[in-house]
Amino acid sequence: MKCLCIRLKVPGNSIAEDATLGRISEMRHIKHSKNRDKALRCLLHPLHETDAKSRDVSLRMKLSNSRGKMSFENLNIIAPLQQALAKEGYTIPTPIQMQAIPYLLQGKDLMGIAQTGTGKTAAFVLPILQRMFENNKAPIPGAPRVLVLAPTRELAAQIDQSFATYGQFLRFRHTVIFGGVRQGPQVRILSRGVDILVATPGRLLDLMNQGYIRLKDVEFFVLDEIDRMLDMGFINDMRKIVSALPQKRQSLFFSATLSRQTGEFAERLLKDAVRINAAPQASTLECIEQRVFFVDQNNKYPLLQRLFIDQDLDRVLVFTRTKHRADKIAEMLSKDKINADAIHGNKSQNQRTKAMHDFKSGHLRVLVATDIAARGIDVNDISHVINYDLPSEPESYVHRIGRTGRAGADGMAYSFCSSDERNMLRGIERLTRKKIEVSEHKYHSENAKNAVGEAAKPATPGRSSRAMLRNLRPDSMHKSGSHRPYPVRRN
Repeated sequence: MKCLCIRLKVPGNSIAEDATLGRISEMRHIKHSKNRDKALRCLLHPLHETDAKSRDVSLRMKLSNSRGKMSFENLNIIAPLQQALAKEGYTIPTPIQMQAIPYLLQGKDLMGIAQTGTGKTAAFVLPILQRMFENNKAPIPGAPRVLVLAPTRELAAQIDQSFATYGQFLRFRHTVIFGGVRQGPQVRILSRGVDILVATPGRLLDLMNQGYIRLKDVEFFVLDEIDRMLDMGFINDMRKIVSALPQKRQSLFFSATLSRQTGEFAERLLKDAVRINAAPQASTLECIEQRVFFVDQNNKYPLLQRLFIDQDLDRVLVFTRTKHRADKIAEMLSKDKINADAIHGNKSQNQRTKAMHDFKSGHLRVLVATDIAARGIDVNDISHVINYDLPSEPESYVHRIGRTGRAGADGMAYSFCSSDERNMLRGIERLTRKKIEVSEHKYHSENAKNAVGEAAKPATPGRSSRAMLRNLRPDSMHKSGSHRPYPVRRN
């Protein structure tokens, strides 16, 4: 049994990362259409059940939704949160919210596999706010009750804004801390006491080591985009942070992909956890038209120029592997009278904030980004994602192209592939189980198209990691055999 939700585009900020809203009546209009198969794939999100109990919950949700009565009230969300949701224009929960919220209100640990755009932020923000409201306490200086870790400044700020939005009728104090800015203002806010702290690992550890933050009172611990944090080398930082947490807590982990590393890390830290898979990679890709352009490395920029001349590229996100190349491409586009800017880890926080604001407002037509800096980009109506360089990790491809085609809109993903990137393309096609359509063009390279070599092996969820998360039990915590070494944090 599957519970399906129509994806509708909503003006303004969407519910936790451009989430989808359900309306069964809309599905009936296309039920008998000859072209309904493709329409349904792009409009619907499947709900994956994890056990008999979740199947029963899903059945009740489906029956309720089919009568047009499914709402946040059915999830027993308290009135102040419903008031905030209604003010923002949200009445229908998304699949991950329908699955996760009942368990989180019960105090369960959770491992959620969810892509961006599925509503995962609201899926943990709402129940955390509700449980805090039901057990209200005065904030203690430097000792938050909620700790949320995110890999980047942009994502951390986005999560903090979600707490502000959904908690606007509650009296909880929240703040976000990250590096790249002066710590003084952050310390002053912490000294007055906050209930909710959203942080990046580096700045959190800095302030912990200086005695400004103590984690002994944390009741709710959230790791968002844990796969990216592991990729970025935050493993040692996360271990230090976890060691400072109390044993009695509710832990929530979210990841876009389920790799062996993610599974092993979750196995050690979660207790009797529920696993939810709300956004399989294949369903995310169904709504995005993907094309690959075989091109020699020295012809990549001329190809990019040609695309802007020949095609209707409205709001474009360009990905590169290096910070230097991101700057160079943005500079060359600007010289070609195309409004562009770059965002990466070497940019100051003010520069990154300005670039994001200009891109969201439409002042910038193109934002050039590295993978790490792009985490947390929450912009509607990105018409095209262009992989100027293919990512070395196939999972990053899914993260990248998920920035377009959101909320049921059409999305386009173009990938430039040179001969030395051929193995990366094979890894991507293996992970997504899809052969990407080849586009012929003026700079087409047969050498790149026919380049041979051993295909890169993607870190796909294997049987062992799936079984590992299905069987997360307290007695299995801290039992580890030989594990693949984690990367060291990169500067």
